[in-house]
Amino acid sequence: MATLHLHNLLPNPTSFKSPFSTRPRPRSNSVRCGGEATQVSSSSETNRVTVRNGNDSLDICRVLNGMWQTSGAWGRIDRDDAVEAMLRYADAGLSTFDMADHYGPAEDLYGIFINRVHKERPPEFLEKVRGLTKWVPPPVKMTSSFVRDSINVSRKRMDVASLDMLQFHWWDYANSGYLDALKHLTDLKDEAIRYGTVMGGLLSEKFLDTNLSIPFAGPPLNTPSLQKYKRMVDAWGGWSLFQTLLQTLKRIASKHGVTIPNVAVKYILDQRGVAGSKIGVRLGLSEHIQDSIAVFSLALDEDDISSIEEVTKKGKNLLQVIGNCGDEYRR
Repeated sequence: MATLHLHNLLPNPTSFKSPFSTRPRPRSNSVRCGGEATQVSSSSETNRVTVRNGNDSLDICRVLNGMWQTSGAWGRIDRDDAVEAMLRYADAGLSTFDMADHYGPAEDLYGIFINRVHKERPPEFLEKVRGLTKWVPPPVKMTSSFVRDSINVSRKRMDVASLDMLQFHWWDYANSGYLDALKHLTDLKDEAIRYGTVMGGLLSEKFLDTNLSIPFAGPPLNTPSLQKYKRMVDAWGGWSLFQTLLQTLKRIASKHGVTIPNVAVKYILDQRGVAGSKIGVRLGLSEHIQDSIAVFSLALDEDDISSIEEVTKKGKNLLQVIGNCGDEYRR
């Protein structure tokens, strides 16, 4: 799957940019995306980062709320409960939401949420709220009107004048229609138009010291994300090696008084080239606000990092085994 990130799609002229950042040391750096250098800098707030490319910039919370879980496969979503939960996340400082046009009612929920923010929160609060979405079109002819109409659907659902970021996904490189789509997206932009870190819950105490090869011996893999990332574990190195990783993460978590997901997220945030880490939210069903916030006060030392990398280097390179984001769905 090809992925292109377009910032501020409709109506302010901007340039292509990457949403990716760098690890906190040094405090700023540049990464390459599409042949251009993207500058990244941490703000005075440890939970936020700004990515810049020329005059273009995007300020986000470094822990993003992933809204795939609103698709319905994790349980029925109550609209009002979900929006109330979004407000609680934003009030806690977790104010960047990641969604897609095919994540069930995710964009509609964001639209209701952003209206509540307009009415019930001060203007400076709104300035820190970000809505990132994805466009995953079918393999049809990519005309200018089709692209424009498709993007406008997301704008209307999210009830915003412009999209903070649009991620464009394309399934099949053999179909060159993506080139037309890119051109039309660029024209719209000129007119003024991330894998989950905790693996759907597999990287948690819940799956520590379990043996999934024995029926009913471990927690059920009863959500799409758990099933997806279990396949990733199998391709990476198998359940036994994954247990070694969980045990390592648990020792580090106990040392710092945090949880396995905290350690996993912080380790990823500290990697060069990473601006933010997405954690799925089951809005209205369960919450992990305080656990997410704990990431920002966690500092991993060199021993922690070495311990993790001693395990991860034993696994396979998933980019080589599976390919880029989305390739797993074509196998």
